[in-house]
Amino acid sequence: MNSRLPSVFFQRDVLEVAPELLGKVLVRQFEDGRIKRYVITEVEAYSGNGDRACHASKGKTKRTEVMFREGGLVYVYLVYGIHWLLNIVTGEEGDASAVLIRGVEEIPGPGRVGKALQLDKSFYGENLATSDRIWIEHSGNQPKYITTSRVGIDYAGEPWISKPWRYLVISPK
Repeated sequence: MNSRLPSVFFQRDVLEVAPELLGKVLVRQFEDGRIKRYVITEVEAYSGNGDRACHASKGKTKRTEVMFREGGLVYVYLVYGIHWLLNIVTGEEGDASAVLIRGVEEIPGPGRVGKALQLDKSFYGENLATSDRIWIEHSGNQPKYITTSRVGIDYAGEPWISKPWRYLVISPK
């Protein structure tokens, strides 16, 4: 059943893609050849359509350039000088939207996810459809989930703080 998601999966509205990533399998092939698979359990959507919590809300910069490209690319950035966070660009070119992978099975928190995946700056712009290091596969699993407001975005103000754009698995099936 496992097959890599094609680029077109990601080239849709971020609010469609984000909940559909739940239950999918994030695959990482490490430099030593080991392959590990992680079921995605928590994500947050960031919309280029005016969302003040979105990094691209102030326009294209060196940091956010990849967000303005087509969906299916990796956007990584460093927080607190130690954690690389994994985001998946969504939508068509120019949309500037992305989904933050906040948690995978048995690894809560986006910083811990980045550490387990051994992410670094070299993943910036990686194409999930063609990469031999990181990709996402179908699982056949469509878990039940809840939505809540996003975490740590008080700087964005309302209505962005209260948008229910955080998606969490509540049941494995």
